[in-house]
Amino acid sequence: MVLHYREYGDKSVPLILFLHGGGVSSWMWDKQIQYFTHYHCIVPDLPEHGVNNYRGNFSIKGSAEELIKLIEEIANGKKVILIGFSLGAQIIIQILSMKPDLIDFAIINSALVRPILYAKKLIQPSIGLTFPLIKNRWFSKLQAKTLYISEDYFEKYYEESCQMKHDTLVRVLEENMSFRIPKDFRKANGKILVTVGEREKSVMKKSAKDIVEANSNCIGVIIPKIGHGVPLATPEFFNHMVETWIHEGNLPKECKEIN
Repeated sequence: MVLHYREYGDKSVPLILFLHGGGVSSWMWDKQIQYFTHYHCIVPDLPEHGVNNYRGNFSIKGSAEELIKLIEEIANGKKVILIGFSLGAQIIIQILSMKPDLIDFAIINSALVRPILYAKKLIQPSIGLTFPLIKNRWFSKLQAKTLYISEDYFEKYYEESCQMKHDTLVRVLEENMSFRIPKDFRKANGKILVTVGEREKSVMKKSAKDIVEANSNCIGVIIPKIGHGVPLATPEFFNHMVETWIHEGNLPKECKEIN
C-alpha cells in the first residue's frame, strides 16, 4: 500500500513528518505547514483517513511499517523530526520502537498508552447505536468543539466524518484503546518531547508520565488550560514551543514539567 501525502518546502533541509489524529486527516496540520516553511514537510493521510479512506485496513503497527518505508525513501541522511497527535502520536511510539535510530527529534502529543480494556469491549455495541449520529451536523459540531476544530475547517471535518465507514471507526477505536508502549521503545535514541493538555483526562496525563519514564531521552510537559488538541487549539504556541525545543532545548516557562 502506498500512502498519499502532501509535500512542502526545501528538500535539502531537515524533514518534518506530521501524523494526524483519528477521525481527522492531514489538514489538521495546515497551521504548522504555514509556519515551518524552512523545513521539508511531509503530511500523510493515515490508512482509512482522508484521501487514503479506501486504502487498506488501519492498524498502528501497519501504519508504522508504511511510514518507516516512506521516511527511509525520503530522508536521505537528513535530520528527521516526527510530530504526532493522539493516534498519530501512538504511531510515532511504534515507529521509534521498531526503528530506534531512525529519527533525531519526536514530539508525542496526547498519546494514550494505558489500555482501556473495559471500553474496548463496549466499542462494537456502542458504535452500532451511535454510528448514525456521525452524519448529523449538530453531533459533528459537538465533536469538532472538543477537538478545537475551527469554523474554517468544520465542513472538511464533517465531510470526512460522513465518509467514515462503521468498520473503520471500530478498528481505529480498538487500536487506540488497546495500545501500550512496546518494550523496545526504551531503545529509541532521538530526543523526545512528550506533551499533554492540563484539561485532558487523567488517563492521558498518566500515559504521558508512562512515556517519559519508558525512555531516558524523553522530557514531558503539561500544557496549561488546554484539553485534547493542542496543535489545533493554540497553533502559534505549539509551533513556537516545538521549534524552540528543537533548536535550543528550552520549553515555555508556563508549562509544568512531568517528573
